[in-house]
Amino acid sequence: MNIDPRLRLRHISTFLEIAQAGSIVAAASQLGVTQPAVSKTLRDLEDILGQPLFDRTARRLRLNSAGQRFQKLAGAAMTTLLRAQMQAKSKTQARTRLTIGALPTAATRLVPAATIRFRATHPHCLIRVTTGPNWLLLSQLREGSLDLVVGRMAEPDRMEGLSFRQLYTEDVVAVVRADHPLKDRFGPDALIQFPLVLPPPGAVIGPLVRSYLRSIGIDDIAPAFETVSLAFGRQILDQTDAIWFISRGVVAEELGTGSLRALSLNAPMMAGPVGISQRAGLSDSPEITAMITALHSAISR
Repeated sequence: MNIDPRLRLRHISTFLEIAQAGSIVAAASQLGVTQPAVSKTLRDLEDILGQPLFDRTARRLRLNSAGQRFQKLAGAAMTTLLRAQMQAKSKTQARTRLTIGALPTAATRLVPAATIRFRATHPHCLIRVTTGPNWLLLSQLREGSLDLVVGRMAEPDRMEGLSFRQLYTEDVVAVVRADHPLKDRFGPDALIQFPLVLPPPGAVIGPLVRSYLRSIGIDDIAPAFETVSLAFGRQILDQTDAIWFISRGVVAEELGTGSLRALSLNAPMMAGPVGISQRAGLSDSPEITAMITALHSAISR
């Protein structure tokens, strides 16, 4: 059995509005049309169906048994049609994924801030962030396991097959707890008196720190600890009189709150570029382009 070709959506929507409102006047007000137009649409619908749908009283229209059956089925049909329309109009977007390697100097503040900004405009993209030593992240980048690495630029011999774009320049600082007995200005003898926490040999800032130590004549000093981990370094500084050489970005929040303080090194050699490493020769995907924009925005903020 085919649908009567005279039946239109306006007939059904007008009928459902009258059934809900209980009167022609109220329905006309809700639909934004004239009362005669509503009355005519209802008469046309009843002619198409071949029977009345309402019992008419002085002031109200009450659904009869035929009207109740029609309301139940027509209402369900309109709901299904509305859902179909919404799904057809919605822009279905496939989930994508962006994998980021974050070195310690970028992992504590920059990358979290950038990924939050990125997600606001790309809610369908899964962001997977991996931390680890420089050599491991760059190896994973070359293999394609990572899309980009954010942190300090590695030594030239480790950048083979990779490109680097600078975001900003950052220095290495010597930090101590807030109430450390050492004053801001100190000499090489101070580094002999207190335990040192140095970056491990594989860390990007390792050569910078060791070059600085050689420049002040204490190349042969043995560190008490080696780490670039914020969680571990904080505990060591809180519980000992150690001095920790670390990228400023790793401890930026602690320096800002005053829980740690930086000693004055006056060593320009300790500064270096922080940026984005990628596989050379590849075009940026829309997600990578958006993430780079988010990184710049996070830095500006």
